[in-house]
Amino acid sequence: MVDVFEFFLLFLASFRLTRLMVYDTITAFLRKPFHEIVEETLPDGTTETFLKVKGTGVRYWIGELLSCYWCTGIWSAIFLYIGYIVWPFLFQPLVVILAIAGCAALMEVIAQKMLE
Repeated sequence: MVDVFEFFLLFLASFRLTRLMVYDTITAFLRKPFHEIVEETLPDGTTETFLKVKGTGVRYWIGELLSCYWCTGIWSAIFLYIGYIVWPFLFQPLVVILAIAGCAALMEVIAQKMLE
């Protein structure tokens, strides 16, 4: 079991890892084998962009997972929690770094909202 502080660190780390996997440009190379970006021109002349999951079977499953924030969030939390409990010497630095990055991301959102 983890205490409140460790829970908060894992919470922030899971948030940041999930955003990293699903949305961030820096990890687009991980999603590329599983996703295709499709552009469609609508009758009014505007262009709509959407994501299409590639393949079948396991490839499709991974593509679906990487396109769903909620799904990836569960697996990120499981990965970080089990790693933190079983291999704390490896995962504790990772969790702290991701938690710091998660705090920075949340602070940026707050700062942007205050400037609007």
